[in-house]
Amino acid sequence: MYDPGRPEPASHVFMIIPDVDTESLLCHACETLTSLNVMTADLACELQGPRRNVALAIQQLAVLGELLVNRALDNLAPPRGRADALLNNQR
Repeated sequence: MYDPGRPEPASHVFMIIPDVDTESLLCHACETLTSLNVMTADLACELQGPRRNVALAIQQLAVLGELLVNRALDNLAPPRGRADALLNNQR
C-alpha cells in the first residue's frame, strides 16, 4: 500500500520518463558512454599488467557503443549534406 510519508523503494529512484523521444535517449546514451570512455582511460593510466588490459578493453567497448549510438542518431536524422547525397543516389 502506498504511503506518501514513506520514501519510494530504490528501484524507482532512477527512472526514465516513458514519453522521452528516441533521439534524446540516444543522445543521453552517447554522453554516458563518452563519460565511461574517459573514466576507463583515466583508470587504465593508473593500472598495470592484466588489470590495465581489462580497463582498456572496457574502454574499447564504450567506444564501440558510442559509434553504434552515433550511427543510430545519424539514421534518425542524417546530417544535411548526407541526406541530400542519399536522395540524389536514389534517383
